[in-house]
Amino acid sequence: MDGSTPFPRPIRSFVLRQGRLSKAQERALRELLPVYGIPFDARPLDLDRIFGRQAPKILEIGFGMGATTLEIARAHPEWDFLGIEVHGPGVGSLVNALALEGLTNVRVVQHDAVEVLQQMIAAEALHGIHVFFPDPWHKKRHHKRRLVNAAFAALAAARVAPGGYLHLATDWEDYANQMLAVVGAEPHWANTAEGFAPRPGYRPLTKFEARGLRLGHGVWDLLFRKVPDAAGSSDAGEAHASKRS
Repeated sequence: MDGSTPFPRPIRSFVLRQGRLSKAQERALRELLPVYGIPFDARPLDLDRIFGRQAPKILEIGFGMGATTLEIARAHPEWDFLGIEVHGPGVGSLVNALALEGLTNVRVVQHDAVEVLQQMIAAEALHGIHVFFPDPWHKKRHHKRRLVNAAFAALAAARVAPGGYLHLATDWEDYANQMLAVVGAEPHWANTAEGFAPRPGYRPLTKFEARGLRLGHGVWDLLFRKVPDAAGSSDAGEAHASKRS
């Protein structure tokens, strides 16, 4: 398996609303994205070469303005992070912060996360995947746009090495239950908890999340571990993802 198998992708999980770029964000995209960014290319990345070392590789999908990514990368210099985000202001904000702090263990791809997983990440190349507070697409008719579905669960399993993990978090209970059901049904993932998991210490509490908790709103974390395929291969994950897309 070369990681470049094409997958149908008829429905995207985002709508591209770039918003207004600040002058700092615009400058960061122009001057710093070439330093910290990786252009989309339909070929698997050599992540050890990109980061210049062998270290656990963590993929974060939809990092928003990048505050959580920055905090985790600062606290864990022994990990390398590949952040994916489509919105320009967030990308500009993160790469600007990386330059200011001098962090070298983060790279950014400004592109659709599913296409990056399908085409740029080799089989079992990752130690973990973070998906924190993805768009819940709360109206029932829009649920088909949700990122986390059966096809995503299988594709993520194909990209994470055995023993690695998938960490999801949401503040929408029905999405949390959907995630629990679809990831739990993927045979390559084993839930680390009886249902939802306590928030791991490495995931910082955001200001928005803390405010919601004070108001009585719920937040649900899900933490799954990749189990080895019975046949000793992750090809099954590719087959499941292709079949379910």
